[in-house]
Amino acid sequence: MRNLFGTDGIRGKANVYPMTVEVAMKIGQAAGMVFKNGNRKSKIVIGKDTRLSGYLIEYALAAGLLSTGAEVYFVGPMPTPAIAHITKSFAADAGIVISASHNPYEDNGIKFF
Repeated sequence: MRNLFGTDGIRGKANVYPMTVEVAMKIGQAAGMVFKNGNRKSKIVIGKDTRLSGYLIEYALAAGLLSTGAEVYFVGPMPTPAIAHITKSFAADAGIVISASHNPYEDNGIKFF
């Protein structure tokens, strides 16, 4: 897989490569392996904006993460800074935001912190 991530994650038209369910699940699996801490389950927070495609991407990411043994916490639609705050408050290993920010509604994206 070529490098899909730019300076602020990966973005594109929802359900069109690279923003497909298959790619999102692979990203979830890769992230799950990166954040795995030996025998301790990694804690990953996933939040999103209000785009309808966010649900599709959210569940695909979660499937990939869960397949590696990660604990996944859905925090629902909320602003990116709130997701960052919750990630820190939960002492999570990572936070994921599903949003394309100012891009058109048909787009979506994945950002890690």
